[in-house]
Amino acid sequence: MRYSPEHKAETHARIVRKASVRLREKGAHGVGVADLMKEAGLTHGGFYAHFESREALVVEAFSYAIDRSVERWRNQLDELPPQKRLAAIVDGYLSPDHRDDPGHGCAIPALGAEIARESAKTRKAFAAKLEELIDLFADYIVDVPRKAARKRASAMLATLMGTLVMARVTGSGELSDEILNSGREVALAIGSGCGSAAKSPARPPVKKRVSKSAAGKR
Repeated sequence: MRYSPEHKAETHARIVRKASVRLREKGAHGVGVADLMKEAGLTHGGFYAHFESREALVVEAFSYAIDRSVERWRNQLDELPPQKRLAAIVDGYLSPDHRDDPGHGCAIPALGAEIARESAKTRKAFAAKLEELIDLFADYIVDVPRKAARKRASAMLATLMGTLVMARVTGSGELSDEILNSGREVALAIGSGCGSAAKSPARPPVKKRVSKSAAGKR
């Protein structure tokens, strides 16, 4: 039976949408193609009618998740006064709800460690989406040059993602809440220019130490 292009596009979108949730919940290698297709109400055999490889699905599902996050944040933040936007994005990102629902949260903390071991093509696709998030954060850091805003945004995003990973690792108890609160304070300080990452001058790269025994070898 032949399906219309519209039907195929709708099916493709459903697979990507379902996969974006399951991959964030289980990890890039925690769920198989058969499971992803079953989740979308399809058979395993139909997978290659939509994707050339499993890697292609992972990249598309990741991109979908980031695009939805950016869209949601922009819709929410653009309704707020400029001075309240950074606090809103930090509070939402480091909330117990986000910590406890990785399947519908930011895809980078959920998948980043695995993607770092993937192919250069996959890492490049992830890096492009990460840069979109940096630009998003920089848009809400006002009254500083764009280069400085991006620097703060990168530090903020690294703080938020690292905090979220640590909070998830420790569960949902008192220690996890403490980690969320500490990360929130640091991220806001960086965004406002009061954090050490924003104030400290650039440091020269650390030189590799050479042992005495190794130093004698040329």
